[in-house]
Amino acid sequence: MKNGPIIIIPVVIGIVVVLAIVLLNQSPDAIKVDLPDRDVNSTEKNSEIQKKIDDIEKINLEKDYSPKEREWQTSGPFQIDRSKYAIGEKIFLVIGGLNANEKGEVAFMRPLNSTHYSVYLTIPFDGIAKPEFNYYIDPQISKVRGICSVDDITGKWAVVFRGTDYPNLYFEMTKDIVPGTDVEPVC
Repeated sequence: MKNGPIIIIPVVIGIVVVLAIVLLNQSPDAIKVDLPDRDVNSTEKNSEIQKKIDDIEKINLEKDYSPKEREWQTSGPFQIDRSKYAIGEKIFLVIGGLNANEKGEVAFMRPLNSTHYSVYLTIPFDGIAKPEFNYYIDPQISKVRGICSVDDITGKWAVVFRGTDYPNLYFEMTKDIVPGTDVEPVC
């Protein structure tokens, strides 16, 4: 008699499980899950998000930006990858094969007017320490540097190789803007 109750309990549990499965499969609509009420502003938030997405797509269509082909300019062991850049594009400088006696600075000079330049950035180099390396620069509007608007970035730039006899390289920053680049005046 002691084995009787032990066998009955698993049988009863099995019957309850089978009945529950049968009932759930026959009426799936009977299961109700209470979800919290949606935020009243969620529709407004969705429309704001959609508006921002539409604005970005509009800007992309208006600008139709695609990077220009690389056209390497070379001066001795120094190279830059283009002759024209849009605002927001990075300038890629490649330094390869410096001689052990070559030491100096690469100076990126931004135009102040048609005859004068201002140093934007200098990059030291030393053929003994590092004969090859790459460097990116990203001309940007900066209150600290006194570059208040895109007008202070655009124009013909010079790359000067101080401490060497290599000729300068020149490139142009155009008024084209890479989508997503912040061009709000800061001064």
